[in-house]
Amino acid sequence: MREILGRRRRLRLRRKEATARLDAALTCATVWQWPVLPGVGTAQPADPYGESAGLGCACPETDCAVPGAHPFDPGLLAATTDERMVRWWWTNRPAAPVLLATGGRAPCAVSLPAVAGARALSALDALGMRLGPVVATPTRWSLLVAPYTLERLGELLYAKDWVPSSLRFHGEGGYLVLPPSRTGAGQVRWERPPASLGTSGSLVSRGRGKDGAPTAASPWLPDVEAVLDALVEASTGAPGGGSRLAY
Repeated sequence: MREILGRRRRLRLRRKEATARLDAALTCATVWQWPVLPGVGTAQPADPYGESAGLGCACPETDCAVPGAHPFDPGLLAATTDERMVRWWWTNRPAAPVLLATGGRAPCAVSLPAVAGARALSALDALGMRLGPVVATPTRWSLLVAPYTLERLGELLYAKDWVPSSLRFHGEGGYLVLPPSRTGAGQVRWERPPASLGTSGSLVSRGRGKDGAPTAASPWLPDVEAVLDALVEASTGAPGGGSRLAY
């Protein structure tokens, strides 16, 4: 009886998680107009020694660096805001992570290791920096920023004497895993949720289309230059001349 009840609870939990992922993908695609696609997902690797093992990647690479958290089939170019396509994907693959295709008209991101990310948020709060949504995984935290081009990013980095080596930039041609996905590294969550998910930290902006009609609401995003400047400032002054945002 206990085993049956346990199976039922796990089944209810899986259904709840699947519904949450579909809802998140639909919100991104149809409300915020962020192009999304399903990630490859995870699989339990075979263990010839009978020992417990963590979740591996469902892709063919046995030593995948980001298990479950990357595009595979479909590829990144399939990312869309079409409601019917999003529903079809997550109806057929309810456990698939939600991936955001960054760049273009979609948000970009600046990420750093998780421990450094926690320090960075505290430092930016102390500086009075207004932040947008922040995605947290067990290994990295990502600060969402307004779209930028690779050319502009290159100019910003060239103008800096020094930039923390722990920073990664997710722009055109990139992707980012979004909550409430689960990957081989663990659960993905909002460290700073978008305002429309029930918080007041980031205001929601509304734009207008070419015909003058209001476009869908989307979370407010800071400019990448402001975030980069603040991160560089927050990283300096560590004892011994190092970086406060190092690994």
